[in-house]
Amino acid sequence: MAQIRHIALLSENQVALAEFYKATFGMKEVFRHVSKAGGGEAVYLSDGHINLACLPARGRPEGLYHFGFQVDDVDAAAELALAQGATQPPSELPRDGRFAEVYIKDPDGTRLDLSKGWKTS
Repeated sequence: MAQIRHIALLSENQVALAEFYKATFGMKEVFRHVSKAGGGEAVYLSDGHINLACLPARGRPEGLYHFGFQVDDVDAAAELALAQGATQPPSELPRDGRFAEVYIKDPDGTRLDLSKGWKTS
């Protein structure tokens, strides 16, 4: 069964946002990298189950950006999503620490990452 295991937030001050989640909710930092596209660091946190990415907004609206499902078979999940009305076929993501293998868009255009897992410790 697919499980939501990843949430990504966009922020103009992603490092401070990550500090908020660490100090307020006890989340642990599990990864950090400088974006190759510019705009600062991406900070990945976890509560041991969910991976929370605090990403640089780079002029995009701040707030919820996307969420991700951990699945057993990425290709099969993407194929089923397309058969059920997904509006975008799988697109590969850069291998720079984002942990997702591909993303699709649901029928309303919301981005969904599909992966066999995210770093949570």
